[in-house]
Amino acid sequence: MALAVRVANVSRVHDMGGQVGFGPVPVGEDGLPPFAADWEARVYALATMLRRRGVVTDDELRDAIERLPPQQYLAASYYERWLGALERLVAEKGLA
Repeated sequence: MALAVRVANVSRVHDMGGQVGFGPVPVGEDGLPPFAADWEARVYALATMLRRRGVVTDDELRDAIERLPPQQYLAASYYERWLGALERLVAEKGLA
């Protein structure tokens, strides 16, 4: 028995790649993400440490970012999204 699957072309709030008006993702001259403030570098370091220790995976972090409410996602900067996602994951895993 064959199963038919129909997938609609759905663009969610985080699906900004290729959409007009959002511009490219900023990177530094060395190809690494630039940090506008010290706290951004700390969030990046925290995410890196949590991934290296196996507390969260790249897929979990990406999913948590994508699960941010649309208003929060659009109002947040790049690293504010990371921080919101990390806060959510730590709470969901009972580590907070």
